[in-house]
Amino acid sequence: MKFSFAAIAAVASLVSAAPATEDINKRAVAFNWGGTKVRGVNIGGWLVIEPFITPSLFDKATNGGSWVVDEWTFCQKLGKTGCLNRLKPHWDNFVKLSDFQKIKNAGFNVVRIPVGYWSYLDAGGPYTFGAAPYLDKAIGWARQTGLKVIIDLHGAPKSQNGFDHSGHKLSAPQWGQGDSLAQTHKVLKIIEDKYAIPSMQDVVIAIELLNEPFLSKLDPNFVKTFYRTGYNNLRKISNTPAMIHDGFWDPAWLNGFLSPSDNNAQNVIVDHHEYQIFDTNLVAMSPAQHRSQVCAAANGYANSDKWTIVGEWSGAMTDCAGYLNGYMQGSRMEGTFPGSRRVGSCSGKSGRVSSWSQSWKDDTRKYIETQLDAFEAKTDGWVFWNFKTEGGAGEWDLFQLLDGGVFPQPITQRKFGKFCNF
Repeated sequence: MKFSFAAIAAVASLVSAAPATEDINKRAVAFNWGGTKVRGVNIGGWLVIEPFITPSLFDKATNGGSWVVDEWTFCQKLGKTGCLNRLKPHWDNFVKLSDFQKIKNAGFNVVRIPVGYWSYLDAGGPYTFGAAPYLDKAIGWARQTGLKVIIDLHGAPKSQNGFDHSGHKLSAPQWGQGDSLAQTHKVLKIIEDKYAIPSMQDVVIAIELLNEPFLSKLDPNFVKTFYRTGYNNLRKISNTPAMIHDGFWDPAWLNGFLSPSDNNAQNVIVDHHEYQIFDTNLVAMSPAQHRSQVCAAANGYANSDKWTIVGEWSGAMTDCAGYLNGYMQGSRMEGTFPGSRRVGSCSGKSGRVSSWSQSWKDDTRKYIETQLDAFEAKTDGWVFWNFKTEGGAGEWDLFQLLDGGVFPQPITQRKFGKFCNF
């Protein structure tokens, strides 16, 4: 995808940097970035819906007709009012104060909350509105329970990656076309004016400018320019840390960019996501090979010159969870995903944790423990995806994994010992 750098420069000039005031600089978020490890969990599938987290929403909306594959088609099919009538009960019930209490009691210190641009701006799509106040509610719960919050812009206008979890599934990202760049900055300003102010720094410890821009399908220089402008805009408001995603490349590609050596940029965090399942060769690996892959991959994301976290990862060694690859898209494991080949059976490898064999529970715990050790040794922390699902994707469901003894409790406990040689 090609972009006009003249247009980029024009946008950047409209939102050029202004120094933070002295009073703001005396404040800082109530989290020791670089000193305290992030031990977090994502509150995904709530304010941006995903088929594998809440399949019932998509099944009911599809109801034997044309497939509903993302939030865009969900609202397109139901209409704005019908969409609101379906989503409001979900917003009201999928996340509760008791969930935040459970997260805190399990030893976690951070929640990352994905939001979509459509909660804050009407860019002409079919989306309904009304999700924004629920972020306020979540921040209140976090304050009450002692958790910290990372606010993550998970979906940008025209989609930054083409994935269903951006809100709009497309064959390729169209973010950057039309007014979408200016609209993204406008959404970030709305979010930052409310949540990056010093009075919120006791809870909100970072703003993620954009989740998972698909770097291989975008212009990296365009993405960097977006990040620089976003950082500068945030610095007009406060010194709240800016989080930038590495775009599925090793984080070191961003070295020297928005670092202290780059115009004294401060409080920038790189978000790296680590999954081993979106490739047929990876899902064909044995549990032991998955653990070895964790060790081998660690140095690839450990060479950043900025604070780095693994902001998404899971207990999944297969892509067997229903709708994980998209609504009705099948799995690579069983060769039902388009273009894949069968490498094994999904039987016993997903579903509810309570239905797993002890052997699979042990293998999954070994994998989780190995990842925890690698992330804590090589980065500034981690954020598990996800806090829960409707039940059928246990390897992605922290609460099921905790209840089933598969996710370590306390978090530092190891049932199977050290695996990586570091």
